[in-house]
Parts: sequence; structure tokens; C-alpha cells
Amino acid sequence: MPDVALPTLTAAPLGPTIGARVSGVDLSQPLPPSVAAELEALLVHHQVLFFENQPITPEQQRAFAATFGPLHIHPVYPNIPEFPEIMVLDTGPHNPTDNDVWHTDVTFVEAPPAIVALSAKKVPPIGGDTVWASAFAAYEALSEPLRRLLEPLTAVHDFSRSFPEWRHNGPGVYERWLEARAKNPIRVHPVIRTHPVNGRKALFVNDNFTAAILGLSPKESDYLLRFLFDHVARPEFTVRWSWKPNDLALWDNRSTQHYAVNDYLPHSRLMHRATVLGDRPV
Repeated sequence: MPDVALPTLTAAPLGPTIGARVSGVDLSQPLPPSVAAELEALLVHHQVLFFENQPITPEQQRAFAATFGPLHIHPVYPNIPEFPEIMVLDTGPHNPTDNDVWHTDVTFVEAPPAIVALSAKKVPPIGGDTVWASAFAAYEALSEPLRRLLEPLTAVHDFSRSFPEWRHNGPGVYERWLEARAKNPIRVHPVIRTHPVNGRKALFVNDNFTAAILGLSPKESDYLLRFLFDHVARPEFTVRWSWKPNDLALWDNRSTQHYAVNDYLPHSRLMHRATVLGDRPV
């Protein structure tokens, strides 16, 4: 049997802290185990990888994401009925975005996602970028006394903080929200988590879901969380991507936050997301 040529991956860093553009692989095709392992290693190192010119069907995107583990089905956002693991983010005048806040995806579950794959299907003629921040860099830039203060602390992550009851009141929508709320009680995660692969420490609170730091007074918690939410967004921790149709971003949800820039109205943006389940933060 003739040898099968494996893809040759090339990763070009987009900055000193976070992000790389990857070429040399077709994500619509099954990945050999060695290539999947190389991609995962690149992901842990660069935290977010960008792939250009990757036309991919929902079925292919599901298969690609499942290379890295079991997939999450979002309890609220719409999905593709035939492929419920593919979440649909269709935003514009008809459906204003709610992702223009710094966040880590789905931290309201006991074992938040490890990896996320986002595919651009329709993008506005200008605007609609996404920005990612390194939670490693954010932690490492804190002073040593503040790190010592934060490391033993835990925080509450609340589904309702990002998905409030008042926003889900359409026919059938409220019932779905009630079911999702019942299945997603508040969770407690460490303020600083240790990455399960490389052992680096990362800031693990985000404005979408983190409601309070336990053991502090409400005023102390609010002040400290506001400082940390602002801190992670410092430009030197970030990389910004201007989407083109068929771009795909793959990010490490354990060590990043991201922000969908809401500057493209009256145009629309359509994205498909697949989310790989992770492990309990420690």
C-alpha cells in the first residue's frame, strides 16, 4: 500500500502573547491522529488558532471538533436540528448580539468547555471582529501579593447572569429557559485555575457568568471582580481577528476570554459554533 502524505502544518504567530495563523490542513477532512495531536499542542501553546479558506459543512465541523472530545449542546442558543452540537449565532438588526462582553464560554457548568471551533458563514462588509485575551498573560501580569490573595479563592458562576429571565419570553422560549435554568444551578470554580496540559495558571473569572467571589463582602467582591474583568482586556494580552467567509477559529477555552465586537449594524453576521467539553477546573 502506498504511503499517505500527511498534512504539513505551519503556524505563524500573530503576536508575542496569543494567536497564530495555521495553514497546511483541510479541516473538512478527517484528521490523522498525529495531525490532531499536533494541532492540539499548537492550540495549548498559542491559545487561539486561525484557519483561512476552510469551507466546512455542519457535519464536517462536528466531526472536526469531535476529534478533540465529546461535544456540548447549548441549552438556550438555537442549533442546527440535524446537528444539534452545532450552535447558530445569527446576529444583526433582527437579533442583536449578546456576546459583546468579555467572557469564557459556558462556565456555568461543572466542567466548562475545553475547546471551541467557530466557523464564519456570513460576515458584514466591515466590522464584526472578535478579540481574544490570554488568561495566562492576565494572571502572570498580576503582582505577587495579588496572586497570593486570589489563588485560594473560589467564585460563583451563574447561568442567569448572561441569560436573564426577562430576555427569554417568546412562545416556547420561556419554557426552554426554565428547563435550562433548572439543569444549570450555580457552580463554584477557582478564581485561578491550572491548565490540565501545561500546568500554567490562568485567571478564571469572566463578566458573563462570574457573579461573586466567595468569602468576601459583596462590596469587596464587586470591586475585585471589576478590576479583574477590566484587567484581562488589556490590549497587550489580546489578538484581534477580522473575519472572512469560511475562516475558522479554534480556541482553548480554558485559558482565554473573547469579545465579539458589536459594530456592524445594520448588517448581519452568521457563525456556527462547536464546543468541546472539558474537565472540572482546579
